[in-house]
Amino acid sequence: MIHEEKSGYKSWGNLKKQMNALLCDSLKGKITYFYTSYHKVHNSYGRGSINCGGKEVAAFSWAEMYAQELEVHQLHLEGKRVSYEEMEKGKWMQECKLCNLDFIQSITIFLKTDIAAALRSDNYLLRVFAYMDKRVGKRTLVKIKDEVETLPEWVRRFYRLRCEAEGAAFPSERTANVETVAVLARRGREAQ
Repeated sequence: MIHEEKSGYKSWGNLKKQMNALLCDSLKGKITYFYTSYHKVHNSYGRGSINCGGKEVAAFSWAEMYAQELEVHQLHLEGKRVSYEEMEKGKWMQECKLCNLDFIQSITIFLKTDIAAALRSDNYLLRVFAYMDKRVGKRTLVKIKDEVETLPEWVRRFYRLRCEAEGAAFPSERTANVETVAVLARRGREAQ
């Protein structure tokens, strides 16, 4: 679980309202945040997701919390001493194996975080929220393109989603390299 800060949220409805207010215009009505807590179940298990066009793009379930605990326990049985924080940064965040509490805590952290800091965060959920935020414009999306290329696929998916919604199509590396070579060749011919 993300341990940066306890969520202490009072109402999912309030968090959802704040997150929806931060969505960029091009994603309003397309992206939805979902969370439910099963209050009649021991420990109020819950489930969260980020949906696009009614389909889940990323899901965060209480079951992942147990999978995380089991994985850490197995590693301890094998004599490997790892912390939840190490596993989260080294594996779970990369693979989007996060639980509902990670989702809620990340939202509460995001709402208190500067947008520039969220775009550079080690917490990939903060980056995902930032990519969809109205405070991030096309120029910023273009600036961070190379950095985004190094991130896990599930994070890049949200970046591409925002770029497509904004009509900001970016050439692939191969296309960009071909264009660069063509420009350099043209400049060489003009210089002669």
